[in-house]
Amino acid sequence: MKVSLSRTWRVSKSLTYREPVVTLPALKRARRSTVVLKYTMAVSGLIMVGYLLLHMYGNLKVFAGQDGFDEYAHHLRTFGEPMLPHEGLLWIVRVVLLAAVVLHVYSAVRLAVRDRKAAGYKNGTRYHSKQNRRGVQRSYATFTLRWGGLVIALFIVYHLLHLTGNQIHPGGASDSPYERVVNGFEIWWVYLSYVVAMLAVGFHLWHGIWSAFTSLGQNRADTRRGSRLTALAWVLTLVIVVGFLLPPTAIFFFGLGS
Repeated sequence: MKVSLSRTWRVSKSLTYREPVVTLPALKRARRSTVVLKYTMAVSGLIMVGYLLLHMYGNLKVFAGQDGFDEYAHHLRTFGEPMLPHEGLLWIVRVVLLAAVVLHVYSAVRLAVRDRKAAGYKNGTRYHSKQNRRGVQRSYATFTLRWGGLVIALFIVYHLLHLTGNQIHPGGASDSPYERVVNGFEIWWVYLSYVVAMLAVGFHLWHGIWSAFTSLGQNRADTRRGSRLTALAWVLTLVIVVGFLLPPTAIFFFGLGS
């Protein structure tokens, strides 16, 4: 802890008293700053939105057939060779994405704790109203934000074990990424779990995109309905959710790849 002797009090002509002022190091001040936490949450969230857009585009390659999709998956692992090692690009993306997730969750937890203290909760409630007798004024998207994040986290673990790591094989094991996708989404509970996860992603994105740009100072409207960010959040959310749901829906209902 750093001590700054910046306040000086003159007691008499011959005696001067300096009051020590305690200042925190820059890193600790940043970690305690609500503004820094909101900026961190916004930037890390937008990094994940960018990843989702790219990932969704890759998933749509399933409509190119097995050869096209498997070739795409192969090129992701060999991209940049020999300048990059095998799967070098994927590991760069994974590290950046993992850092974004950790920072996002850390900021969300810290902000939630501060919000709860500032709101004056008592016995799990604050002020009451006809809209919500538990006293929490928020939309359905914000209400489900934290639980939706937990659903997404659990789904990501399953998704990685199924389609990336090839450790679990609902519908049958295969070395072909295309066949793993088709085999999995032909099963009703795999498809249903994917739909539930995408709905959670949708709620998260709809509120999160608007909040991220607002935290970064891009919202200049008086109301949320009057903000152009609301339309942007809706468009990006629909593009991502619908884009992710197209391949499994085509497989489960229309027999794509069968």
